[in-house]
Amino acid sequence: MRLKTELPTALKYQAVIVESAARAAGLDFYDVVFEILDAADVNGVASYGGFPVRYPSWRFGMEFERLEKGRQWGLSKIYELVINNDPTYAYLVRSNSLLEQKLVMAHVYGHADFFKHNLWFAPTNRKMLDAMGHHSVRVRRYMDLVGRDMVEGFLDRCLSLDTLIDPYLPLREHSNPPENRSAYTPASERARRALDAMSFSIVEPPRGPDTSSTRDAKDALPTYDILGFIEKHGRLDGWQQDVLHVVRDEAYYFSPQRMTKIMNEGWASFWHSRLLTGGLLDASEILDFADCHSGATSCPPGQVNPYKIGIELFRAAEARGEDLFQLRAVHNDVSLVHKLVDEEFAMRVLRPIVVPPGPRAEGAPEPSWLELKHWLLHQLSWGGLPQIQLVDVNAEGEGELVLVHHHDGRDLLLARANETLLNLSELWKGPVHLLTSLEKQGQRVVARDGEVTVHEVSAPESDVAGEPEGPSVQDVERREVV
Repeated sequence: MRLKTELPTALKYQAVIVESAARAAGLDFYDVVFEILDAADVNGVASYGGFPVRYPSWRFGMEFERLEKGRQWGLSKIYELVINNDPTYAYLVRSNSLLEQKLVMAHVYGHADFFKHNLWFAPTNRKMLDAMGHHSVRVRRYMDLVGRDMVEGFLDRCLSLDTLIDPYLPLREHSNPPENRSAYTPASERARRALDAMSFSIVEPPRGPDTSSTRDAKDALPTYDILGFIEKHGRLDGWQQDVLHVVRDEAYYFSPQRMTKIMNEGWASFWHSRLLTGGLLDASEILDFADCHSGATSCPPGQVNPYKIGIELFRAAEARGEDLFQLRAVHNDVSLVHKLVDEEFAMRVLRPIVVPPGPRAEGAPEPSWLELKHWLLHQLSWGGLPQIQLVDVNAEGEGELVLVHHHDGRDLLLARANETLLNLSELWKGPVHLLTSLEKQGQRVVARDGEVTVHEVSAPESDVAGEPEGPSVQDVERREVV
């Protein structure tokens, strides 16, 4: 273990003790670098996604304001921050008590083990801290070349679309032979592109996409990797293509955390509880630990607390004799919930979350355990995001993109969808059509020339794009019934 900053003597000692206990329990991780910061500074690092070397954006400033207000008003508190990197960096809050620091260190080692061994993190860049620094340099140079306002505006539009990726793509590419991989540009090609982008000529871009390459674009469809499609086929200047590549690269780095939030926090919580109650706590610390731990794992009705559900999943797996280390290596949230949640778990853990306490409405049926399980799977499907697929381009000769929302029972928030479509239309420099369903009525939402219109349609979206990828709630229901 390497300690980059000078921790207080008591924390240095505890770091060594906790690491030894974690390794003795079977956890395995890259070197962990602990840094200790004031609470406001930790919020600052968190607002940049854990990477203080990241490029500037007003979005990060707004996130800092949100975190700081939550801390100052006593509404929220960050105990720790850990990033997936080799070495793994973890930030401790200076104002935490010694007990809280011990708990956080044990929690961090659980995260570090998960990052290193979970299959969904295997394709991620283990030197992302360095990569973020290079990204920042490139973005700042473009600001010097073409103007800060122009680059910030384009960057903000790209960041507003950073969920329009395929979360399954990196794992598919990672399992392919190197010669067949296409999701990520080779380092040599990225370097050449960056140099070319630095020497571009500033010209007014064409009004619409280049339809002469429509055949090549159609060959890449359908796809969920909408950012990748625009990066390759959109009418972008060199610097714009590189900035979009930066945003897409970072979006794929963060994607596994969205797909494994319950597992990741559950694994870390399981091990901080096991390690501390297994000998790391002094007798005088037991009550304070119980108070701190119960606060982190409380779960109000209607809310999914990944700490609570995650730790209960791993405890249930252990009680059944499952190999915990194998589970944490191969699953994501959806597949683990599908494997482990049975009637006993659903009624004990999920029912208090889904069904509010107090008298029920007259005649309201009690949800079955399958309905409870399906409710949780709905929350986790596609990382909790709408499943949007790009299915056609230039179908009506206007160079338009045609998207399909694979409806899983949750309607889109139309105001947010409109904003996304407008930004996508600006990035593509052409119309964008989205087929979806609102209150069981088919809708075609069209963004064109800065305006959004909505038209009712009769054809269901499945007629346009077929079945979505990944396990759907309906798939799970069919398997459970069988």
